[in-house]
Amino acid sequence: MKNILSEDPSPYLQQHKNNPVFWQTWNEESLNLAKIKKKPILLSIGYSSCHWCHVMAHESFEDQTTADLMNKYFINIKVDREERPDLDFIFQSSFQLFNQSGGGWPLTMFLDENGVPFMGGTYFPKEEKHGLPSFKTILQKVYEAYADQRLKIIEQKNLIIDNLKLKKTNVIGQEPEPILENILKNLDEKNGGFKGAPKFPTFYVFETLLYFYNKTRNQKYLKPVQLLLKSLCSKGIYDHVEGGISRYTVDENWLIPHFEKMLYDNIQFIFLLSKFLKIQPNNYYLKKIKQTTNFLEKNFLTKDTNLLGSAFDADSEGVEGKYYVFDYDELKNINDIDKFFDIKSEGNWEGKIILEELQEPSEEIIKELMEIRVKRKRPFFDEKNQLDLNCLWVSSLVCLNNVLPNEGYLKTAENFFERIEKRFCSKNIYHSYSKNISFIEDYAYLIQCLLDLSDATMNPKYRLLAKNYCDEAINKFYDTKNKIFQKNEKSKNDIFMSPIDISDNILPNANPIMLINFSRLGYTNQAKELSISLNGYLNIYKNFMTSSLKALDFYKEIISGKNCNTEGCQI
Repeated sequence: MKNILSEDPSPYLQQHKNNPVFWQTWNEESLNLAKIKKKPILLSIGYSSCHWCHVMAHESFEDQTTADLMNKYFINIKVDREERPDLDFIFQSSFQLFNQSGGGWPLTMFLDENGVPFMGGTYFPKEEKHGLPSFKTILQKVYEAYADQRLKIIEQKNLIIDNLKLKKTNVIGQEPEPILENILKNLDEKNGGFKGAPKFPTFYVFETLLYFYNKTRNQKYLKPVQLLLKSLCSKGIYDHVEGGISRYTVDENWLIPHFEKMLYDNIQFIFLLSKFLKIQPNNYYLKKIKQTTNFLEKNFLTKDTNLLGSAFDADSEGVEGKYYVFDYDELKNINDIDKFFDIKSEGNWEGKIILEELQEPSEEIIKELMEIRVKRKRPFFDEKNQLDLNCLWVSSLVCLNNVLPNEGYLKTAENFFERIEKRFCSKNIYHSYSKNISFIEDYAYLIQCLLDLSDATMNPKYRLLAKNYCDEAINKFYDTKNKIFQKNEKSKNDIFMSPIDISDNILPNANPIMLINFSRLGYTNQAKELSISLNGYLNIYKNFMTSSLKALDFYKEIISGKNCNTEGCQI
């Protein structure tokens, strides 16, 4: 065997092509190889800008001794979670089942020879530390356990499937207020966002709160959005020099970011800002939204397709945050900089300075800061184009046009969709690199952006396309037994069970998006069936289905005869 990752176009897999590990990709051949050799599978899932993925790669996957153990005992499979979100979903769920805790990346799962998980973790250090066993110890113990209990482990398949299957009740409808109240109780009333650390923006939660503010005009739904946006725009999570936000912060004050910049975060940031500005015009936020939009258009567009790539790495030159932070000596001679940013000689993070606004900086200050930064090596950029995210970008441009109607954003959205069509929709719809794989998220966000374009331009072609893709999505992804959309195509499922996902994660879940799409298209019967199903799941998983609250309410307003595209019921 050999490492075959050089043959795969994924930037994440390319990062591992020179590992001494005999990495395979997730396909029929590698899965069959595990069956033939009766070997367990070591499945490693990550993405190109993931800091701890890089750490584990350097410590373990580049180490010959570790690689020898992996090659001897396992069939080793590497997966880019952005290319196969269905695999990531199923195995993250498996991790949570085994460990009773949230997962993350790198995800390290051990599967039996049939591809069914029996153990897993996330990052394992090369040597034992911080209470974590060494990765080599894990490898040895997992192999020994599998060798001793192979048949017993294999026989656990049905039990694992039963535990992973989602449960639902017969509840047909429920009021959103109690669930919203529970959300409000867990919010950080000082810093914004949710209490504790690390701190993620979780935009879909605040977009839902904004939706219910539009409907009720109750300030308790608006204030958390105001506080979140104030923190995001002024604290260290925001890049005050170029625009855009980082993935999350490790502290509760939004100061110390994990410096990777993800496309999905920044699009949702623009989305939320746009919807907020429609309610409360604000010049400061207008500047932030323009700066971030310009940043994406300047830095995220890939040369070959002119579509948006996926992410900027947190690291540059092997150091986390090096591109973004400053030395005191670099800043001290900039006139009046201490009036605009909190500048201390000792720094505020590992002796370095993460910029935190005291007041809105002048253009001259930003120019001088940029002059310092341009001399540095930029972090690695993942050029992977993903259909769902690029469609979400179209929707965000339409939304931005509602705030700035004279800036040409609607025309930009139409032109951008033409490029999406050319790249992803000329024959079969596909998600990223593989032209044989698509997911319900791709269709959900594609239909959504077409309906947004239709409403904004009144051009009937967009609505017709939306209807065609909606019919296609039903045929490919709708599980008629469970009355819900599954993540991957039913006819192409290569996982040990059907991946049915109803939880919001980095984006609003595709099922509530499809419920809104059904409602907007007038698919009455389909909307009714899906709404009943989502209500049944919501009764059990309400803490993970915030965007479903909005979708179910939107559907309810539609069937009651109200126009939910008016100010009183904005989507």
